[in-house]
Amino acid sequence: MKSNDNGNTKATHRCPHPPGTVLLEEKEEKSISLQTKVVEKLKKTCSCSPNKAKDMLFSFLPVLQWLPQYKLKENILGDAMSGLIVGILLVPQSIAYSLLASQEPIYGLYTSFFACIIYFLMGTSKHIHVGIFGVLCLMVGEVVDRELQAAGYDILENQGSESSIDALVGNQTLDVNQTLRMTCDRSCYAITVGVTVTFMAGVYQVLMGFLQVGFVSVYLSDSLLSGFATGASFTILTSQIKYLLGLSIPRANGIGSSVYTWIYIFQKIHLTNICDLVTSIVCLLVLIPTKELNECFKSKLKAPIPVELFVVVGATLASHFGHLKEKYGSSIAGEIPTGFLMPKPPEWSLIPNIALGALSIAIIGFAITVSLSEMFAKKHGYEVKANQEMYAIGFCNIIPSFFHCFTTSAALAKTLVKESTGCKTQISGIMTSLVILLVLLVIAPLFYSLQKCVLGVVTIVNLRGALRKFLDLPRMWRVNKVDTAIWLVTMFSSALISTELGLLSGIAFSMFCVIVRSQKPGSTLLGRVEASEVYESMTIYKDLNTTKGIKVFRFEAPIYYVNKQCFKSTLYKLSGVDPVSVASAKRKAAKKKEMLQKQESIKETNIIELETVQWMYKEPVSLHSIVIDCSAIQFIDTAGLITLKEILKDYNDIGIRVLLAQCNKSVRNSLRNGDFFKKEEGTVVFYSIHQAVQFALYEQEQEDACVNGSAV
Repeated sequence: MKSNDNGNTKATHRCPHPPGTVLLEEKEEKSISLQTKVVEKLKKTCSCSPNKAKDMLFSFLPVLQWLPQYKLKENILGDAMSGLIVGILLVPQSIAYSLLASQEPIYGLYTSFFACIIYFLMGTSKHIHVGIFGVLCLMVGEVVDRELQAAGYDILENQGSESSIDALVGNQTLDVNQTLRMTCDRSCYAITVGVTVTFMAGVYQVLMGFLQVGFVSVYLSDSLLSGFATGASFTILTSQIKYLLGLSIPRANGIGSSVYTWIYIFQKIHLTNICDLVTSIVCLLVLIPTKELNECFKSKLKAPIPVELFVVVGATLASHFGHLKEKYGSSIAGEIPTGFLMPKPPEWSLIPNIALGALSIAIIGFAITVSLSEMFAKKHGYEVKANQEMYAIGFCNIIPSFFHCFTTSAALAKTLVKESTGCKTQISGIMTSLVILLVLLVIAPLFYSLQKCVLGVVTIVNLRGALRKFLDLPRMWRVNKVDTAIWLVTMFSSALISTELGLLSGIAFSMFCVIVRSQKPGSTLLGRVEASEVYESMTIYKDLNTTKGIKVFRFEAPIYYVNKQCFKSTLYKLSGVDPVSVASAKRKAAKKKEMLQKQESIKETNIIELETVQWMYKEPVSLHSIVIDCSAIQFIDTAGLITLKEILKDYNDIGIRVLLAQCNKSVRNSLRNGDFFKKEEGTVVFYSIHQAVQFALYEQEQEDACVNGSAV
């Protein structure tokens, strides 16, 4: 089956094709001009009809589609129970994670409340919980701390005069713009920065959905995300230690912030507040065993024990009636107001400062949300729309940013709790919001005396899942060493350098591993399974049959500029024939023959020629065909096509035919567009390896018959 100028395969060789050869002709594709395509696309996009408007509305707000079909009797009990339990567990964590984002406790409650409602309206996953996520809180907190430091709040705090701006202006410590920013206290400015970061992260996520760039998440592999989460967990742990010890230390920002934080901790370890330390130890001794019991008996328990809530309530009562702040100087949460604050837009002038940080937050947020929603949808047999998930998580950040909230995403721990307690639909999120609303309107002020060290303990205990990944390292190493290396690089860079640079380092290293893998991919010779048309690797399987004079070669990667030389050298090595060396030896032998003929040493020349040719052509004489299995070659670029042409020419020059088998459409198109079929008259493309082998045998028989006939 030789390919003609159009790339259609048909028999064109000298002798009749062997019996059983499959002849296929590709369909002719209609050529449509770019202008026509653009016009049709615009017509389709810009056209409007009642049905299309309805579909767009239902697509943007999926709740309008599934809520009228909600099965009240079947689902309400599970949704109500799961929403109630998650809401109870969420209260102490919302307060605790606010500190992680460098915010006051009330803002964590706002964030949890609004995120659940908006995802209920726009989300397509029935099970995931969208709310506060520790890693994102840490990343937001790093941006907030950096901007607080740049605005001079740390200087004011250290001078003990947070309201005294005039002194700093007189000392020219701050420029005019920074002075204008400091029209509110530290807490006010912190949430201003936080909501601006959240707004920009939401804008990025909506743009990703609009441009359909969900493919970006492909570059965030499971090992990379897991390593990033574990490294960030170390940073979270470091940031909370000061609360457990009751220390007041300088904020470390930028590269190596975790290392500097530990240095500050050890420098002031002698100033540890004993009351906070004892409280932290007691809470750890209660929380860790109870959490482990929840894990061990989660299959038997209808709902996990809300031990965090019990600890927070108990610690608040102990602090209030024991007067721990007055007697021992323990740091407490302070006043938590009830109700909601008036909406306020983000600070537009801060956008240039936080734009880059918001981008990394947006990418991590949507990657986690999309991956979790797809995982649980697959588990429960329904479909989620990745693009709509990006819209949903984007608006879960944009809209709440006007209501003093910070960045949210899907949270694995709470999602698992929802699933295990009977969640059926997004109604569960509404129940969670009602619990948070009750706290915001009535209960919040009761947490005034809650020690910050208790909130730090709650945060640290919830890092157990990420830190346990170290126990999986031996198994990860056995399964895939490259993925383990990606995990380690991302984890250490996130923990020791910074979360943003750690993420970038992990992505860069992951892409480097992809390049290295494709530069030196797997390749092998294939043998035939007895009594079948199946060909498999001879390095893996035993008792495979080979055909005399034919070698079948498989290359397990695209052929492009990075690995073109590897493809050529590996083929020459495994086939046992380097056509360039053979052709060179042939030329040298001919040259020496000519030289000896001039010396009139005909007899000696014949002997030398015979010995040289027999030595150089011992392998080529026994090999007449090479079949390249292209099934694992996804594409061929220009450099790869040139390399393939060179290989075919070199082998043809020494009398060895090269056949291609199992080429996909992309490879065939590249061969056709590169004039491969037109110029390389000796090439043949087959749809299976077995057909190519049979054709090679048939061609060799025909050539032998022609030679024998000529000799006669």
